[in-house]
Amino acid sequence: MNKTKIVCTIGPATSSEEALRELHAVGMDMARLNGSHADLDWHRGVIARLRKVLPTTPILMDIPGRKIRTVQLKHEPSFREGETIILTTDQSHDGSEKVPVNYANLHRDLAAGNTVLADDGTLKFTVEKVEGQDIHLRAEGDGTLRSRKGINVPFVNLQTAPVTDRDRSMLAFCVENGVDYVGISFVESGAHVEEIKKVIGGASPRVVAKVENRGGLAHVDEIARVSDALMIDRGDLSVETSIEDVVLNQKRVIEVARSHAKPVIVATEMLHTMIEQRFPTKAEVSDITNAVLDGCAATMLSGETAVGSYWRECVALMRSVVDKADAFQHPVAETAAKLEQRSQLPDAVEDAVALLCRQLPISKIVTISVSGFAAERISSRRPRQEIICASNDPRTVRATNLLHGTRGVFVDIPFSKTTTDHIPACLKALFDQKEILPEDLIIVIAVGYPKSGNRMNLIQTHVVSDLADTLGWVG
Repeated sequence: MNKTKIVCTIGPATSSEEALRELHAVGMDMARLNGSHADLDWHRGVIARLRKVLPTTPILMDIPGRKIRTVQLKHEPSFREGETIILTTDQSHDGSEKVPVNYANLHRDLAAGNTVLADDGTLKFTVEKVEGQDIHLRAEGDGTLRSRKGINVPFVNLQTAPVTDRDRSMLAFCVENGVDYVGISFVESGAHVEEIKKVIGGASPRVVAKVENRGGLAHVDEIARVSDALMIDRGDLSVETSIEDVVLNQKRVIEVARSHAKPVIVATEMLHTMIEQRFPTKAEVSDITNAVLDGCAATMLSGETAVGSYWRECVALMRSVVDKADAFQHPVAETAAKLEQRSQLPDAVEDAVALLCRQLPISKIVTISVSGFAAERISSRRPRQEIICASNDPRTVRATNLLHGTRGVFVDIPFSKTTTDHIPACLKALFDQKEILPEDLIIVIAVGYPKSGNRMNLIQTHVVSDLADTLGWVG
């Protein structure tokens, strides 16, 4: 079982059944689809293939949200420093004279003197003037503006709605097709996440809030509180803030998210050179290791697996690097000040489990949960023992496979609100599936007689062989 998870973006290079199986074999734990690319029929087909060949692998779909991009262009213009490029909100152009963008009000939000960045900040322009729907830009260097590349306008307050009509359409698609997580771009408040959840209208898909600008950083605590997971999109974050602060911001976001027991995905250019080259740079390997030691739940590959020439080698290398970092890492110690602030029942249960794991030769932690709440809380403490989340909800089983050190296991057992009979039944199911073995010493975390706010109120320790003999599981 993998502790730190690997998220692989599926694209033209990896969308076949054979490629999906191979991605999983070499180390993929979650599949990501980028809603900014391809059409919904293509994504629907990939989701169907994933469910067929990798039924327990969670699927994350990023929806465009407030991300500004160039559209698909017939002509991708090249330019020299000092030349003029015209962006436009008029969708009738194809790039040969003007380059359309997907945000209809961009010409209203910009003025002469504003800075415009493109393609993760690799292209820089200055606004010379705005005429009607056309934005005249002076290139600050040589380059080519390509299709579907991100556009950033740092320090400009864009008047985009938190949830667009296109977002609603994409969210409906995600619900209809059973996607496990949706990634929301440029989240700047907890209210934004809550509005997305209202549109979803149920427990699934879960929400991954992408922290990628100043607003997101300023409100990361409230965002983490209401989200199901966070993603650090370092490409946009470096452009919207400063490249010098990216690593420091990464550490801060992970620390805040872990205080709320929320997993964090670290993304952008982790093995970028391997899109076209067989071997990574030492800096890339160091970057992956550092993200794991910071406490992320998952590292993510984008173009490396979507269109890269060496996607197999890329995932295998990342798997090796994160596993070595996990083997090196020690449990994170909490200061006395932090412990004094922990007063809720789940906090106390976490502390008790952590103490038992240190003082006893516990081999596995079993959480029995419909929603996966207990697994989320225990995973945030990053115990050395593997966590098994037993649930009777297939969506929870897939979703908890994102959590650090956690594997979701389906048990076809009704969970009772008036007895605890389902707990030994779940343990027997795990025993029958060989998820727990006679020689294991396990901790079991569950909820008994649940009422509002009554969560994680039961802890048990068992030698599995004693359970098997007592309850007649064998012989």
